[in-house]
Amino acid sequence: MYVYRLNRHLSIDTIARCENVLFVYNRLARLPADLVRRDLRRAHRVSARPGLARRAAAEGLAAYALVFAGCGAIVADARYDGALGVVGIALVFGLIIMAMVYATGHLSGAHINPAVTIAFTLTRHLPARDAAAYIGAQLAGASLAALSLLAVWTDKPAALGATVPTVGAGSAFAYELVLTAILMFVIMAVATDTRAVGAGAAIAIGGAVGLDALFGGPVTGASMNPARSLGPALAAGEWTDFWLYVAGPVLGAALGGLAYQLVRGEQAPEALTPEVVPRADGERSLRLPA
Repeated sequence: MYVYRLNRHLSIDTIARCENVLFVYNRLARLPADLVRRDLRRAHRVSARPGLARRAAAEGLAAYALVFAGCGAIVADARYDGALGVVGIALVFGLIIMAMVYATGHLSGAHINPAVTIAFTLTRHLPARDAAAYIGAQLAGASLAALSLLAVWTDKPAALGATVPTVGAGSAFAYELVLTAILMFVIMAVATDTRAVGAGAAIAIGGAVGLDALFGGPVTGASMNPARSLGPALAAGEWTDFWLYVAGPVLGAALGGLAYQLVRGEQAPEALTPEVVPRADGERSLRLPA
């Protein structure tokens, strides 16, 4: 990919580090320094994210979609005699997450989950100020979605998709911790490591959610997300063992994120070495490694 047409697969941090090797660009391409700086500034503009308010709004909308679609599937399954089943419900959760990651990943990072946001903050991928705005928007979006379901299903079938464990609280806590750790490990791999294939991030994350829901759904509801549990609990008044749907995902996401930080290692500096390539118009440009 060329610097003057840099897309979002390269992080702003990577671009900033490229400025530290400006002399390499000049020596390789023999281009004027002002031209290289212009390309880097343009790359910054292309990669810049929206303001915090817009990013938080994207998180809220994605959380709304998650709860309305996922919990709506649970409600429909209960009302229509198991029309979807465990596999169908897991598929709905996986697909809505995949769709929302594709839709909002380039805007806010598509956390859609307070536990994920907290884990990114702990691993220094997100400032605390941004995290507070994200979490507030996620909780608001999930709650609004559950209230929307309540407006349609006033008799509250399946407690509007509220998560209630079918095993003891300790076992359910362990399940939620492990389920969320698996999810966060996948998210860290595809969202923070430039060696991973970024285009498939949404598929990997949605697949992890669907997989967790397949084997964890019958046990705990496979929440992995405090916002997803809060919305239906608030709308249906179902607070059974609610604490474990906060503590389990938050601790599990932190462990999953730290586990990937431990095993990822450091990337070789050579990965930032640019390559001079000809352009179609006859000029030379600079290509960064993907």
